[in-house]
Amino acid sequence: MNAIIRQCVGIDIAKLSFTACLCRVQTDGRFELSEVVKFDNSKQGFNQLIKWVRKQVDKLPQICFVMEATGIYYEPLAYHLTKLNQPVSVVLPNKVKHYAKSLNIKSKTDTLDARTIARMGAERPLELWQPPAPIFKELRDLCRLYTDLKIQRTAFINRLKSTQSGNEPLAFILDSTRSIIRKLDNEIVKCAAQIQQLLIKEEWLEEKVNKIQTIKGVGFITIAIILAETQGFRLIKNGKQLTSYAGYDIVEKQSGSSIKGKTRISKKGNGRIRAALHFPALVASRYNQQLKAVYTRINEKKECKMVGATALQRKILLLIYTLWKNDSTYQENYSSGNQETKPLLRHKDEVLDSNTGRPISLPAQDELPSNLSTEALLRQI
Repeated sequence: MNAIIRQCVGIDIAKLSFTACLCRVQTDGRFELSEVVKFDNSKQGFNQLIKWVRKQVDKLPQICFVMEATGIYYEPLAYHLTKLNQPVSVVLPNKVKHYAKSLNIKSKTDTLDARTIARMGAERPLELWQPPAPIFKELRDLCRLYTDLKIQRTAFINRLKSTQSGNEPLAFILDSTRSIIRKLDNEIVKCAAQIQQLLIKEEWLEEKVNKIQTIKGVGFITIAIILAETQGFRLIKNGKQLTSYAGYDIVEKQSGSSIKGKTRISKKGNGRIRAALHFPALVASRYNQQLKAVYTRINEKKECKMVGATALQRKILLLIYTLWKNDSTYQENYSSGNQETKPLLRHKDEVLDSNTGRPISLPAQDELPSNLSTEALLRQI
């Protein structure tokens, strides 16, 4: 007699509602799918889901809930299930998409997605989702607001320049656009102040951030974004995992002797981290002698100089991770076989201009003009 060896509830979630399907795996390897039920994305719907699951599942084995990371719409249900001590896994949409292709599913509906997610959770071992610590959740929300404000400011500055270039622009439009830009400037300053206050709210976090800021060109906004998007490196086990999470992992295209495509980074990761590291990498490529040599070597005979800059972004990210993990400060003259911990310039130290011999101060990302902020690059990354 066949027995149930694994059971999973797959959830396809949207803003106002979600669909759920139960999948059971029997000892002979067969999959048994239940009907797909629709619930409201609210506390009432969450309670109805629990009641429905209790009627459907067997007592053994333990049930698991798997849902797709659709924006932030999954968070209320994920938090609700976690508070009830239910195992929850959150998978990326692209993984669900590729899994559906492996099953030769060509259509896409809420019903099909719920069944696909349920089968995926029943077939494959998935990592359990853990809610971020409250301080990192607040930091994430503030950093994303900061990023969005910067993007909006850049958009309105471009609109103002475009309007001014036109024939006889209306004074009302110019005044209104300038007023919006001033308002955005004020909100950006307020948001940055909130981020800075949050970083010094707890003594242990303030100490770690101060140690990371010894890296030249890496300001508190850059650090805040990286910590917010990685939950303080909570789920990061090693450098390779961090590289993949940020989308810096290498993708090769080669087959036989006839197909040899260009090597590139996957960009299948957190674009906010890559954007936050853009200007720190440019600073390092000019003023850090060791990383400048790496930057020059990589860019030899390459038309696109961003190849070297991207490599430095990865190195700086791993350097930040190393300082955080080891709870150490940056050492300028440190020498090691580990290339990720080779020195960068210290934050806000003075260096001499190679042409004039005068001391100059290098800007951190936070000191750059708003329209040059890396957050404005999010649309391009």
